[in-house]
Amino acid sequence: QVQLVESGGGLVQAGGSLRLSCVASGSIFSINDMGWYRQAPGKQRELVAVITSGGRTNYAGSVKGRFTISRDNAKNTVSLQMNRLGPEDTAVYYCNAEIGRWILAELRYLEVWGQGTLVTVSS
Repeated sequence: QVQLVESGGGLVQAGGSLRLSCVASGSIFSINDMGWYRQAPGKQRELVAVITSGGRTNYAGSVKGRFTISRDNAKNTVSLQMNRLGPEDTAVYYCNAEIGRWILAELRYLEVWGQGTLVTVSS
């Protein structure tokens, strides 16, 4: 079993900052892409940022220049530094990772989701 556990959500005023963290645990051989998604009330889940195992990053246009994704491959963690937050950033943020595990002598990559952490930005 593998799991992703997020932390760092909370309530912040507009213009403020928050840092989200996510750690992967369990029987892990390797991790490919790691990323953050968010889902606002009444909206579909959307990609916020993704980072490859080699450190290449990609951001949603709405967060580019304000959010920074990073990872520590040795610790199986991914973080999201969020600056200049606005009410439009209010959402449940989910960690996502493509995790490789040995299953019956076969290396398989599975998409794993965290349970989500709520970020609320007040105006």
